[in-house]
Amino acid sequence: MRLKFFTVPVFGPGDSETELNRFLAQHRILKVDRGLVTESSGACWAVCVGYLDSEMKPASRKRSRIDYREVLSPTEFEIYADLRRWRKVQAADDGVPPYQIFTNEQLAAIVQQGVRTVESLTLLPGVGPARLAKYGQSVLDQFSSLTAALEESLEGHDETEADSA
Repeated sequence: MRLKFFTVPVFGPGDSETELNRFLAQHRILKVDRGLVTESSGACWAVCVGYLDSEMKPASRKRSRIDYREVLSPTEFEIYADLRRWRKVQAADDGVPPYQIFTNEQLAAIVQQGVRTVESLTLLPGVGPARLAKYGQSVLDQFSSLTAALEESLEGHDETEADSA
């Protein structure tokens, strides 16, 4: 984290205020501390801004795509990919876009957090009562069967290695 300091006069802030606002808009701000300083020459705000080193890129209309191969472990990604295949079939059956069932972010969160209960699903952003009622138990069942199958195949793989040693 880097720090930048500003002084903004209380009366007639003008350019100092503009400079501070421009800086805040262009950086990833972690914290802002401010204090009022009074001296015989007048009063000003002393502002300390904690920020990340890199400047923010201008916001684009498109959201950047996340490569879940980089975010998830190989095992997690395998389950995530299987959940996406399940979602695609479910979406075709229901005649809706796949994201209306669960978004990629929600599927990745299910895998990363090991969500096993309906209550845990409600904690995921964007999972409301309608989605929960229609697809909640189904995605949990799918996730459980995928993780169980993967655990079985890993156990079988470990036993094969032990036998050959």
